[in-house]
Amino acid sequence: MTIRHFKCLFVLLLALMCLIYAFQNIANLDACYQAIAYVLSMQEHTVYPDSFMPTIEASFLVWCVVILIIATEILAGLVLLKGAWDLWSSRLADAMTFNHAKKYALIGASIGILVWFGYFAVFGGALMQMWQTQAGSMSLTGAFQYFSSCVFIWLIVNSKDT
Repeated sequence: MTIRHFKCLFVLLLALMCLIYAFQNIANLDACYQAIAYVLSMQEHTVYPDSFMPTIEASFLVWCVVILIIATEILAGLVLLKGAWDLWSSRLADAMTFNHAKKYALIGASIGILVWFGYFAVFGGALMQMWQTQAGSMSLTGAFQYFSSCVFIWLIVNSKDT
């Protein structure tokens, strides 16, 4: 297997990861809703009990966040699938063609970074202070793993092929 083949495979696996997590959230929609509602309500915050961010308890807003997360995970997965196909289709082409074929793979990984770094680490961790609870801390740990996967695949795929 060449490096190009591995890049195709890594992008495909990252696409599957995004889609599997999205579909697991859909399969467990009530639990997903409850977890997000719990984080947005900022319950049981004892370390930093005060926040400049007000709690969010309106069911409509919680559903908006749930839908945003799942939709963005699906979008990342679908864009990554397109990226994997483009890479596979150009794996035997010249370096310039293969490097241009990386566009959707890089966009898909970037969307994954947006989900697991942006939504979970920045908004969930920093803004909603979800690290203060056991459930929130576990979610942040998982999000860091997924974010790291997206970053590593982005870096690997973005490396120039000659």
